[in-house]
Amino acid sequence: MCGIVAFFSNQEPISPEALKRATQSLHHRGPDGQNQWISPHRRVGLGHTRLSIIDLTTGEQPITNAQQNLHIVVNGEFYDFERIQGDLKRWGYKLQTRSDSEIALHLYDRFGTQCLHHLRGEFAFVLWDESNQVLFAARDRFGIKPLYYTVHAGTLYLASEVKALLAAGVPARWNLESFFQSNNAVLEADRTLFQDIYEVPPGHFLLASHSGWQLIRYWDFNYPYIKEPLDRSSDNEYIEKLRYTLDEAIRLRLQADVPVGCYLSGGLDSSTVLGMAARHTSQPIQAFTIAFDRPPYDEQAFARETAQQFGANLQIVSVSQSDLVSHFADAVYYSERLSNTISTAGKYLLSKATRDRGYKVVLTGEGADEIFGGYSAMSEDMLRYNTAGQDDLTVQQLLATLQLNNPVLLETATSGMSLNSLQRSLGFVPTWLKNISLGMMSAGIRELHPFYTTEFAEFVAERDAFKILLNRLDVQGQLIGREPVNQSLYLWSKTVLPNYILRVLGDGVEMAHSIEGRLPFLDHHVVELVRDFPVSIKIRGNSEKYVLREAARPFLTDTIYHRKKHSYSAPPSALKNNESLEELIQDTLRGEVMKSLPFYDQKAVIGLLDRLPQMDESNRIQASFTLTGMVSACVLQERLKLT
Repeated sequence: MCGIVAFFSNQEPISPEALKRATQSLHHRGPDGQNQWISPHRRVGLGHTRLSIIDLTTGEQPITNAQQNLHIVVNGEFYDFERIQGDLKRWGYKLQTRSDSEIALHLYDRFGTQCLHHLRGEFAFVLWDESNQVLFAARDRFGIKPLYYTVHAGTLYLASEVKALLAAGVPARWNLESFFQSNNAVLEADRTLFQDIYEVPPGHFLLASHSGWQLIRYWDFNYPYIKEPLDRSSDNEYIEKLRYTLDEAIRLRLQADVPVGCYLSGGLDSSTVLGMAARHTSQPIQAFTIAFDRPPYDEQAFARETAQQFGANLQIVSVSQSDLVSHFADAVYYSERLSNTISTAGKYLLSKATRDRGYKVVLTGEGADEIFGGYSAMSEDMLRYNTAGQDDLTVQQLLATLQLNNPVLLETATSGMSLNSLQRSLGFVPTWLKNISLGMMSAGIRELHPFYTTEFAEFVAERDAFKILLNRLDVQGQLIGREPVNQSLYLWSKTVLPNYILRVLGDGVEMAHSIEGRLPFLDHHVVELVRDFPVSIKIRGNSEKYVLREAARPFLTDTIYHRKKHSYSAPPSALKNNESLEELIQDTLRGEVMKSLPFYDQKAVIGLLDRLPQMDESNRIQASFTLTGMVSACVLQERLKLT
C-alpha cells in the first residue's frame, strides 16, 4: 500500500511545489520512499509515497513503460500477479520490475480500461496515457483503497487522502448536505464531508482529457433476480465451493516480501482467516488481538484458544478507556470521517502495535458480514420478508429471540426521519435503515435537530436522507426484483461499508501507521460466488453466515463455531465512570473550535452538558455517542482548518 497523488491541468502548468506538498502530506502511507514525476509539457504530475511490500529493491514509482508514453502510480496490491507477468512476457512485454504494480501499466496498453477486469485485489491507481492525452484513474470494486478527486482553478486533483488535496491548495470547506447524510449513516460512497471533493466510487474509473472528464462503472454486485432460475446445488456443494474459493483468496494474500500477520478477534471471520492461512505457512503466523478491560468486550480468551489451536504467536494489545480517548482525535484525523464512538481509536492502537512489532501487512476479516448477511438486521429482514414455506409461529419466536439478543443494532445519531421514501421505492424498509431512523427514540437524546444552529436546521428541515441516498443509486438496475436481504446488503455496501468499515476502521487507522490490510472476504471471486448463493444458505433461522460457518468448520475451535456474532466495539461509556472522556467532551464542546463549527448551537450543547449529571446511566451512554460525534467534527474543523 502507498499514497498517490495526480494533477491534470487544462490551463496553467502544474506547480512542482504543490505536487511535492501533496505527496509529502502522505508520508505516513509510504515511509519507504517518495517520488514525483512531471510531464515535459507540465500539464500532468504524479506523486507517490512507497510502502515497500513486493519487490523491495526495484519497485519504485511512478513506473513508466519502455516507450515512456505511459506512466502510473498505484496504491494497493494486485494478487495472482506472477501469472499475469508470465502472460505479459509471452505477449512481448519487457518488465522493468518484479512489482505487482507494473502489471496494470501493460494490461492497460493491451486492453485499455478493460484491464480492470484482469485485476484482482485492493487498489487505486492513476495512469497517464501520453499518446492519447488521457488520464485514467480507477478504484477497486468495493472501495477498500480510497481515491479522492476535485477540480479547482482548471486543474483536476486526485489523491489517496483529502489532506493531500488541501496541501495542494484546494479550499477546505464543509459540505453541509454530506454532513447531514453522514449524521444519518447514509453518506454515499462517492461523497465526502468536504465541499467539491468527491471519491471515485467503488467499482468505477475516471477518464479525463482536455475535453472534460467522466466516471464510468465497471463492476457492481448484480445480485440475482428472484425470478432467475436457482442453482440447484446441495448445501455441501455450496460449502465446498466457498471453502475452495476463500482458501485461494487467503493463499494469494499471504504472498509478500515481508512478514504477513493476522488481526484476530474472538469471532468467526478472523478466526477463519487465521485457520486457513495456517495451512499455507511453514512458520507460525503472528496474530494481533485487541483487549479491553471490561467483559464482554474483551475477546482475548477466544483469540488465545484459536491461536493455540493453529500454533500462531499471539500478541495481546491491551487498551484502556483513557488510551482510546487519548488517540481518538488522531483516529478521526487520519480517517477524515465523523465518528460517534471512541472505539475507532482501538483499531488505530492495534495498528500502531502491529507496526511497532515490525509488521507491515496483516490479513483481516472485514467484509464477511457484508456478503453473508452477518448483521442482526439482515437476519431480521430474512425473517420478515422471506417467509415462504416457514411456519408463522416459528418465525415470530425467532424474531423475538433475535430482538432480545440484539436490543441495539446500530448506534447512530438520528433525526427521526420518515421511512416513506424507502417503502415507496423498495416496497419494504430494510431493518438497518429503520433502526437508524428509530433506534434512539427511547434514549435520552432523541435527535440532533435541537442542537443545530438555526441556519443548519433550516437547511436540513425538509431534507430526507434516505431519499437523497436512493436518488443517487441505480434502484431499478441493482435493487428492484432482488431478495430483500440482498437489497439491504447492497445499500449497506454502498454506505457503511466503504465509509466506516473500510475507511474509518480500515485504511484510515491502518495507513496512519503504514499498515497494509488485506481482505480475503472481499476478493471479488469470493464475493461473486457468494452473491449467487440462495439467501437461505447465508442466513438460516437465527444462525447468521451459515454457509461460512460450515465451510470454515475444520478451521474453527468448537467455541468459535458455536459462538454468536459479536461486533467489534469498545465498552460504552456513561461518562460518569470515564473521567478522560468526559474531560475531552466538556473541554472540546465548551471551547472556541466548537463555537466556530457551522452546524451546532453551542449554547444548546452546553445545556446538554450541564444536564449530564442528572441523567440515568442509559441516557448518559446514549448522550456520549451524540457528544462524541460532535467532538469528531471539532477535530476535523481544527486539524483540517475547515470553514
